[in-house]
Amino acid sequence: MRNSDDPINPVTAAPVSPERICLVRLSALGDVCLTVPLVRSLQRSFPKAQITWVTTAPMLHLLEGLEGVEFVIVEKANPFAYVSFYRQMRGRKFDVLLAAQASFRAHFLYPAIRAPLKIGFHPDEARDSHRWFVNQHLPGKREHLLDSFLGFARALGAKPVLEWRLPITDADNRFAEERLRSQPGAWIALNPLASKPERNWVPKRYAAVIDACIERWNCNVVLTGGPGKVSASLGESLACNASKPDRVLNLVGKTTPKQLAALLKRVKLLIAPDTGPVHIATAVGTPVVGLYAVASSRLSGPYLSQHLVVDRYPDAVRAILGKDPERVPWKTRVKSPRAMELIAVDDVLAKVELVFKGEQ
Repeated sequence: MRNSDDPINPVTAAPVSPERICLVRLSALGDVCLTVPLVRSLQRSFPKAQITWVTTAPMLHLLEGLEGVEFVIVEKANPFAYVSFYRQMRGRKFDVLLAAQASFRAHFLYPAIRAPLKIGFHPDEARDSHRWFVNQHLPGKREHLLDSFLGFARALGAKPVLEWRLPITDADNRFAEERLRSQPGAWIALNPLASKPERNWVPKRYAAVIDACIERWNCNVVLTGGPGKVSASLGESLACNASKPDRVLNLVGKTTPKQLAALLKRVKLLIAPDTGPVHIATAVGTPVVGLYAVASSRLSGPYLSQHLVVDRYPDAVRAILGKDPERVPWKTRVKSPRAMELIAVDDVLAKVELVFKGEQ
């Protein structure tokens, strides 16, 4: 926690119209997706500005083709990549650095980026000594991650816009259309696993939701998720053991991020815990029934579907941490498998029903 006597430099000297902007956001996929509206906001307010986005190669699977943006790639697992990065940045100058990642691996990059103004998060909202690598700070607020990213636009005097326009290709759209032709009728997507195990819901409850959705709303279910043995095993189990397996399409580990975006654009809704596809679905305009208990949905939930979230985070903070959810630090996580167990099947189905009734 910051000492109250430590100086905080709010953003006060932003250039009127920056010509060269460097943005650093390396990962994860969901956070990178939430950063795209920041880029769109900068492009709207400063159409002549050159925007350089420092990120990692896996993020390009979603971002490549984002018009008007130069990407500089860093291999985060390779220490020699930092040497290469310093060489790349030698001789380059920017008007401003937007330090939109507070982590040690990002902090090693910031000294190589020459800019008189380096804007970072408020010290109370950041970690890993973030404050020592920037010279001005955003105001600290209890707000959604998307709003915190848009705070960088506000700091430069840009008008924030809620716009994505992800660079989905014709091939990605064809992929989605061909896969969803397998069954007539409405489709819903279910992405059962998050990258962190404590965020995952109970498998048998997912199975109950799948069967109930098929039975009540006569819909089809497409399963999505990343690669890996655990994801593949769960996807196969949910597909094979469904009451009507012919109505379940298992695409776990079988899509790129852009193909996933194209799929999510064509389904009626997505059901998922706190994971990247939540934000990709939001970006393409699809309602999300989010399952949250480890972190608050007000922090990282589907930005445009907060009314559809099953949020048991306050209950988890009280029951597991023994604390008042309104008094814990904003980014407190309840890292216990008991947290997600607080979500019941009927909680989820009640939210799904709102979408099918058109009350979204």
